[in-house]
Amino acid sequence: MAHELQTMAYVGETPWHGLGNELTPNQPIEVWAEQAGMDWTIESSDVSYYANHAAGGKLIMPFADNKVLYRSDTLEPLSVVSQRYQEVQPREILEFYRDLTEQADFELETAGVLKGGRKFWALAKTVFVKIVVTFFETKPPKSHSPQPA
Repeated sequence: MAHELQTMAYVGETPWHGLGNELTPNQPIEVWAEQAGMDWTIESSDVSYYANHAAGGKLIMPFADNKVLYRSDTLEPLSVVSQRYQEVQPREILEFYRDLTEQADFELETAGVLKGGRKFWALAKTVFVKIVVTFFETKPPKSHSPQPA
């Protein structure tokens, strides 16, 4: 199965086919953006097409209902979408975690780009969840046996 992973960064154990850039814990968002391949923006352009003119030759015609999204670094097209579509930038995915990582004991765990930039993600973990899970795992089970009178 093709993984279609373009770039990825991670902390800890090597994930997903052994690919990606290993980072040490608590790296700033800027380092994550670069190492995860998320240091580019989604740009857009109007869609146009060539039409054959009745008198010969071709005309460039606009298609105002749609726009093409493309990568700022490679200029590769990502998708054709409606004019109302609002892009989410790769960097915005990482910025979502800034306050959580700087103030709330979250730690970015993986981030990356799939399918040439058509998909990107970031995943964080928190110590709190592990504490809660550990608390419930170590809590002694309730006894259902009758109590002596």
